[in-house]
This record gives sequence, structure tokens and C-alpha cells, in this order.
Amino acid sequence: MTGMERRTHTSDDDSAGQRTGRADPADPADPAEVRLALTEAAAVGPFFQLAADAAGPDWQHPADLYRSGLPGLLTVAGAGLGTADARVTASIVQLGYAARLWSPVLGCALLRGIVPDLAGLRVGTVPQLRLGVAAAQGWRAADPGQQAALSYRTVVQEQLGPMGRALPVRLAPGLLRGNAASAMTGALAVLVARRPELLSPARELATVLLGTGTLRGTGRLTGSGLDFLRRSCCLYYRVPGGGTCGDCPLGRPGRTGRTGRPGRTGPLAGPAIG
Repeated sequence: MTGMERRTHTSDDDSAGQRTGRADPADPADPAEVRLALTEAAAVGPFFQLAADAAGPDWQHPADLYRSGLPGLLTVAGAGLGTADARVTASIVQLGYAARLWSPVLGCALLRGIVPDLAGLRVGTVPQLRLGVAAAQGWRAADPGQQAALSYRTVVQEQLGPMGRALPVRLAPGLLRGNAASAMTGALAVLVARRPELLSPARELATVLLGTGTLRGTGRLTGSGLDFLRRSCCLYYRVPGGGTCGDCPLGRPGRTGRTGRPGRTGPLAGPAIG
């Protein structure tokens, strides 16, 4: 069974399609449409790049990374961050990985009404982390409910869930969920910084996603834009010279949410995720 054929939801976490009103099955997009969407999204920035036709020895199936490659990746990342705290490194790597998954998926959704299918995801780790897909597949998704359901399934359920369970150190579920939400809102904020006309649909999509599955209760949007205040901490403050992020709730009584351009400062700019 291919990713394009999977349409079942079997748990509360898997019921996002029902909550967001997704038509089922979704309308498959032509590969040429997906390629066009990927190209346009990639122009937003490096986190939005998702290579098509990722094949060859430089690419591996994410299951292989989750099964045996994470300890080595965390070792390299920890050295780059300057910390020996495995929990901190694991959190930052998962946050960066989430950002690299969300960015092209949400970029394609808002720029072209296409949600890429990550069932054929491939991962490259040399010389730095990069993502691609074995084939350009996806779905047409025009409304925010459909975009949210498909994006949540392909990013959270099919990738971040397995990756989080495979981490060699235990992290609190709320931290991992908060990282996923932070990366999602951060990706949308970067997109809107480049394409201000997308603010309204981006905020609507973020609102729906924050009410979906394991993203529920992770935080809230503040103000009228995409500023986000999360309920957990990614632990970046424990990195030497790290401090707290713009959406962190720790020790910030006056904090109203993320400021500036997410991904340019804080953990998403660090060497842990390339």
C-alpha cells in the first residue's frame, strides 16, 4: 500500500481528518503540480527545500535513520551545540527536524494548494541534514481543514511520531508535542515574512492545526499575526550561550510570543540540524 492509498484513522490521535472535515479520499495531484509547488516553496528558504527524486547512496529511508542513525546524529549535533546533555541535544534535533518537515509541506499548501506526500521521504545526513522524496506525489487541498488534516498526518503521524519514539533518550511527550507546534508556527511565520499576503490563510491554517491531534494544548497564537506562546520548553536555554526562544514560557512574564523571523535565531539556526 502506498502513501497515496492510506486513508484510515484508528485512534484519537489519528482522527484529525474527522475534526478538520477532510474529504476522504483526497484528490491526488499530478506529479508535475507537486514539482512546481516544491520549486516555489524552496525559494522561500533552505528549510523549505525538499528535493524531488531523492535516490542513490547519499539518501536513506527515514526508518533506517530512526532505527540506527539517531545516536550518531545526536553525537554530531551535541558537539556542534557544545553540550554533553543528551536530552537537550535530542530536543533540538527533533525541533529542527520538525521544522524541515513542516516548512516545505506548509509552503506548498499555501503557495499552490498542494500538500506533498512524505510517504516516500528520504533523508541525507552528509554533509548536513537534508530531506527529499523518492517521487513527487501529493494531494490537492484548497481549504484549511483539508490542508491541516493532510499536513498533520504526513508530518506528525507518519514522521515525527516514529522519530520521537526512536530517540535514544526519553523526552517528555509534552516537550515533543510543543516542539512540533513551535516548528509549525515558525515555518508559517517565515513564509509570511517572505509573502505577507499569505498572513490570513497562514494564521487560519495554524489555528486549525493547533486544534488537531497531539498539537492541541501545546500553546496559543497571540495578537493578530503568527506570534506563538508555547506551554513547554525546548531546553535550548541549557545550551552554552543559548538563552530562551521567542515563544518560550520560561521566565518571561511579559512575553507575548515569538518575535522576528523564526529559524534565524535560537535552536533552528544552530548546527544541530544543518
